[in-house]
Amino acid sequence: MAVSRHIEEFHGLPVFAFYADPGDRRELPAADAVAWRISVDYGAGTEFEDSWRAFHAAVDPSAVKALVIGPWWAEDYEPVTATLAALVRDAALFPALEALFVADVTFDECEISWLEMADVTALPTAFPQLAELVVRGGTGLALTPFRHDRLRVLRFEAGGLPSSVVEAVTASELSALERLDLWLGVDEYGGDAGLGDLAPVLDGARFPALRHLGLANSEIQDEIAAAVAQAPVVARLESLNLSMGVLSDEGAAALLEGQPLTHLRALDLHHHYLTEAMQERLRQALPGVELDLSDAEHEDDPEDRYVAVAE
Repeated sequence: MAVSRHIEEFHGLPVFAFYADPGDRRELPAADAVAWRISVDYGAGTEFEDSWRAFHAAVDPSAVKALVIGPWWAEDYEPVTATLAALVRDAALFPALEALFVADVTFDECEISWLEMADVTALPTAFPQLAELVVRGGTGLALTPFRHDRLRVLRFEAGGLPSSVVEAVTASELSALERLDLWLGVDEYGGDAGLGDLAPVLDGARFPALRHLGLANSEIQDEIAAAVAQAPVVARLESLNLSMGVLSDEGAAALLEGQPLTHLRALDLHHHYLTEAMQERLRQALPGVELDLSDAEHEDDPEDRYVAVAE
């Protein structure tokens, strides 16, 4: 599986693509009615700054609730640094901004591992009203621990999420955080986080409001499942996502042999390497849980198993 489609909804709002082309005659929706997608078309001969300023001129930024940033380059791939700087520079123009998605980019625009990211720490700091932050891409990605009192949803999507980013997330003070998703990825693409890096979130002390945890897309999914089976944080979760990785019967058995999971509303295990017998064990053990066992993969040799999103 690769990221093949742009998101169509974000922060409960439909995504509307804004085009800087003067020939675009569409009637624009109200500023607060959609999540605005700002991007640069390949070969357009313009810069992100051009699209960004055209957006300011056409839409009242003070009422915008959600922004989605698509490709920021017109020709060769380039770091997201200047785009992030523009967002931070103009943050005061967006006092109502609640949600930001950086790098809504599909694989045919740029493979996730080719996205040239940067330090994103300034984003939550610049937008104090931010409730949801999603960042896609791990190459060059950096983060330092930060404090935010309103952020409820935080998601990092990567084919390889650096351990330094995971450590920064788990060291941050996020008193309102309800949903945390980390696509950990593989070591080949920089995903070098281990169980020790995840310990601060698994012990349940770091994020008191957490109700959903996703530790997904990992080549150590069995080890993560075994750790989650004993993790104190699970008792207060409503949903758990261990999908997209190389989960096998070994990891699933650890889940079933650990603490009870029947209190969960949902358990997402899609893209897995479970036998039919183990899938049935899970269904029997968790009858009231919304269980996603789709995208079953079949590969007996563990060396040939793969995560859903890597390159």
